[in-house]
Amino acid sequence: MSAVSEIGDAVAALQPQPRGNRWSSLSYCVLDAVWSLNTRYYSVVVPLVERVAAAFGDTKPTTHVLQTDPVPLPMLLARYPDARTLTNDTNAQLTSSRGGILRSEAVLRYARILVEHEISDLAAAQDLLAGPDGRWRNIDASLSAVPGDGRFGIRRGYLWMLCGNDDLVKPDRMVLRWLSRLRPGVGADEARRLLTEVAAELTDRLGRPVTPWMVDHAIWLEERAR
Repeated sequence: MSAVSEIGDAVAALQPQPRGNRWSSLSYCVLDAVWSLNTRYYSVVVPLVERVAAAFGDTKPTTHVLQTDPVPLPMLLARYPDARTLTNDTNAQLTSSRGGILRSEAVLRYARILVEHEISDLAAAQDLLAGPDGRWRNIDASLSAVPGDGRFGIRRGYLWMLCGNDDLVKPDRMVLRWLSRLRPGVGADEARRLLTEVAAELTDRLGRPVTPWMVDHAIWLEERAR
């Protein structure tokens, strides 16, 4: 059995699903990524992101088709220059009960790092993911210094997943770890090729569109649950 067929069988069992509505701004993606770890998603995280969006007059912060980012990161930083001001519209949760920092502070640190690397909106984030791995790895490493990253860089992996284009795959540690049980030693470049080919095969096999993002996301969710 070929690698693509073997991986395709495993992914098909995960029942990959299409992306629904998504956050329309990189600012919302950062908020979601930072707050989602060990937090109730629909009762805490989503209302929190919606409150910040409402502060910018955005009453519909999700979309199915991405357009111009309504709240680029420089706008977020201008409105919330410090953790205290952002905490007023979010909450005072820490990244960790031991030695953690305010999640509002983690959001602002993420935003500053991304802006320093000229990643200010969703379009720029998607260009980053589609570009050379070297630049992405450099930015990813900078983000890893912000407390509260989670095991295996789960917070960063989730951020890139939120930002990603449905036709692109940027295999993080979670995805590579899952793949390594089927193909030991698989690297990011090979993983990207395999998952793109798996998406094409499953599209034919299942008789419905299966995008690389759907494959990546299904694997990520499965590995996170382990």
